[in-house]
Amino acid sequence: MPNVEFTLEGEYVEVNQLLKLVGLCDSGGAGKMLVAEGLVKVDRKVETRKTAKIRAGQVVMCGDVRIEVKAQ
Repeated sequence: MPNVEFTLEGEYVEVNQLLKLVGLCDSGGAGKMLVAEGLVKVDRKVETRKTAKIRAGQVVMCGDVRIEVKAQ
């Protein structure tokens, strides 16, 4: 399982943008589609909000990729 660390530049990042920023999709719209299809988990729970605010300390899973969100 690939493990990716993402460092926040602000207070939060929207989940669809996070997926784009780590290279799992080409755009925020494509990230929203991944969420809509039920392929994204935040802290082990399926995330249904396409623009959910992801903050430092949370873990996002998409497929077999684990994204650890860190504070700056």
